[in-house]
Amino acid sequence: MVKKMKIEILGTGCMKCQRLEKNAKKAVDELGVDAEIVKVEDITEISSRGVMATPALAIDGEVKARGKILNTDQIKKLLKN
Repeated sequence: MVKKMKIEILGTGCMKCQRLEKNAKKAVDELGVDAEIVKVEDITEISSRGVMATPALAIDGEVKARGKILNTDQIKKLLKN
């Protein structure tokens, strides 16, 4: 059985975080990946993962990007790896 991918958007819900979430949803849709997208807004949880600049993107628990809004193509590249 293929495990469902977990994509996390780490941030406080600001416009940048919302844009990253939108781009992640679009990347998942375009690739047809079975993924759950979760928002992590608890600042203690975010900092415990070593993220000091938001928004951040984590895939299956591993932080892949911090402090920037990845575009759809950048996220698709990460999802394929």
